[in-house]
Amino acid sequence: MPEKLGLNNDPDYIIEESKHNGIDPYQECVLISVKIQNMNPQTIKVACSNCNLRELCMPIGLTQEELDQIDDMVVARRKVKRGTTLFQKGEKFSNLYAIRTGFFKTRVASQDGRDQVTGFQMAGEVIGLDGIVNDHHTCDAVALEDAEVCVMPFDCIEELSRVVTSLQRHVHKIMSREIVREHGVMLLLGSMRAEERLATFLLNLVQRLHARGFSQSELILRMTREEIGSFLGLKLETVSRTFSRFADEGIVEVKQRHVRILNTDALKDLVNPKSFI
Repeated sequence: MPEKLGLNNDPDYIIEESKHNGIDPYQECVLISVKIQNMNPQTIKVACSNCNLRELCMPIGLTQEELDQIDDMVVARRKVKRGTTLFQKGEKFSNLYAIRTGFFKTRVASQDGRDQVTGFQMAGEVIGLDGIVNDHHTCDAVALEDAEVCVMPFDCIEELSRVVTSLQRHVHKIMSREIVREHGVMLLLGSMRAEERLATFLLNLVQRLHARGFSQSELILRMTREEIGSFLGLKLETVSRTFSRFADEGIVEVKQRHVRILNTDALKDLVNPKSFI
C-alpha cells in the first residue's frame, strides 16, 4: 500500500497525488476503501451486489466483474442522525451519496433568511449532484429520520465510468432525471392551484414508494406540513386546509402523518399525470 495513505487519508488528496505520480486512480479508489474501513470499525463496507436497492441506484445488467468494481468504488456507509446534515451549502464537493435507508430534504436559504425546501429524497436515490457544477454544494441535505448512505467519491465514479460504460450512462440518466424534475417543479409552482400541487405531490410520493415495495395507497409522511408547504410554494394553513378538503371529499384519510389514499382516480383527475415530479 502506498506510504501516502498513512500520511494523508483524504480521498481528494490521494486521488490527485496518484494522477501526478502516474498511479492508476481506480486502484487508488480501492486502496481508499480499504484504508477507510480499517480506520473506522463503525464504517461498514456495503456490497452493491447484495443490496436490494441496487436496481434503483445502479445500472441494470452488470456483469459480476463490473459489480465487483463498483463495490470497490463505494468506500463506506455513513449514518446520518435525524435533523443533521449530510452536506451543507458551500461545502467542498467530493462525493455522491446513494441513500440506503431513510429520507432527506434539500434546502436553500431564501433572501429573507427562511429555508426553502427544494426536494425530498428517499432510499435508492442519489444525492449530491448539485456540487458538480462548481465543486461546492449549493444546498443543504438534511436527514428527516435516521438514515444511512453509501459514500461514492466522484473522482472514482469518473475513473470507473471509463471502464464500465453503463455506469457513465447511468450517471447521465440521473443528471437528466434531475433536470426533468426541476422542470416539473417549475410547472408545479408556476401554474397549478393548491389542490393540484398537493395531489401531484401525494401521487408522486406514493409512486416512488411503491417502486421500493411499499403500498400503493398508504404512506407515512416523513416531512412536516410546513416542509411540504415550503416545497409546494404554499402556506402551512393552505396545506392543512387542502388535506382537510381531500379528507372531507373521501379522497384521502389522514391521521397525523399517516395518509391513506382512498380514491387515486380523484387525485389523478386533479392533475395531468405527466407532470409528476
